[in-house]
Amino acid sequence: MRILVKPSTKPNNPNFSSGPCAKPPGYQLSKIDTSTLGRSHRSATAKLTLERVCTETADILKLPDNYRVAIVPASDTGAMEMIMWSVLGERPVDVFSWESFGSGWLADITQQLRLSNVNSYTADYGRLPDMSQANPDHDVVFTWNGTTSGVRVPDADWISDHRTGLVICDATSAVFAMDLPWDKLDVVTYSWQKVLGGEGGHGMLILGPRAIKRLEGYEPSWPMPKIFRLTKKGKLIEGIFKGATINTPSMLCVVDYLAALDWVRSIGGLSAAIAKSNKNLAVLKSYVSKRDWIHFLAQDTAWLSCTSVCLTLDLDHTKVKQIIQLLASEVVAYDIGAYRDAPAGLRIWCGATIEQANIETLLPWLDWAYSEVSQS
Repeated sequence: MRILVKPSTKPNNPNFSSGPCAKPPGYQLSKIDTSTLGRSHRSATAKLTLERVCTETADILKLPDNYRVAIVPASDTGAMEMIMWSVLGERPVDVFSWESFGSGWLADITQQLRLSNVNSYTADYGRLPDMSQANPDHDVVFTWNGTTSGVRVPDADWISDHRTGLVICDATSAVFAMDLPWDKLDVVTYSWQKVLGGEGGHGMLILGPRAIKRLEGYEPSWPMPKIFRLTKKGKLIEGIFKGATINTPSMLCVVDYLAALDWVRSIGGLSAAIAKSNKNLAVLKSYVSKRDWIHFLAQDTAWLSCTSVCLTLDLDHTKVKQIIQLLASEVVAYDIGAYRDAPAGLRIWCGATIEQANIETLLPWLDWAYSEVSQS
């Protein structure tokens, strides 16, 4: 490959991180409503604002009327840990993992909760396990989208409509970017700093009626930390789903998330956000198809994530790192290195807060950086 001339045009926003992700286009901190800052989170005004997070999330995601939404501590990790500690143990558990976060849930279930009746179905980075192995009488834990592998489940056909177990889905890099079949999912978790470019520290927990029934009818044998408690005297703590958060939230993060929801509405709602992610992925698919030195980590195009797009290069890890550093030094792309546990490569976020023009502008720089590093 010949040495290329350095491109003259740079992306307007070089932030392509997979979390925290780029803020919505046109974002200005000065436009955020800060009237709740300095107020008690238990004041009427703050509680109303917190409740809006729950109701507006349900509205934009088009959740069924009997699904409940809560703000919980500690990001997506907190939401997943909370629900696993609260509902698992009643029956066998099938865990599907093919990247770092799914592997983490498997480790927590077997090493921390120490459940003995666990079936693990795993696959290497770039692949999916056979999801049809899910037993409808078991609880199921899985990630909809593998943030660190760029591999997502293509559908939910493998989830039985006649299941007796719960389906628990970590959807932190899928929600607002992929169609989620709510009737197939009993629990969904995510965090604000992913698809909508919100701030970190808070998680979202969405419960279907089957999950609520489990919570109210099953008591785990282990002690329950205070920040995990969703029930009292065998009943769901209703306040948690109406703005009475378990611990003190950052009201600045809360109103920042509400601003992100307003932005989703402004572009046309959920369907428009999903379409933006898919169009961004299409740009990268076209680019990769025309080059023989760069490849998707996903081994099947049906599995390709439209948010965390993971790529491998025909270079050793040292030269891949040089490309990442070179693009950052040129203020072209920040934070696009593969996750630390994943194969060496690039990870380019393509969620809805990323403008297609910025991806298109980035790609000639990838060509240039590859030519510079590969022939050095």
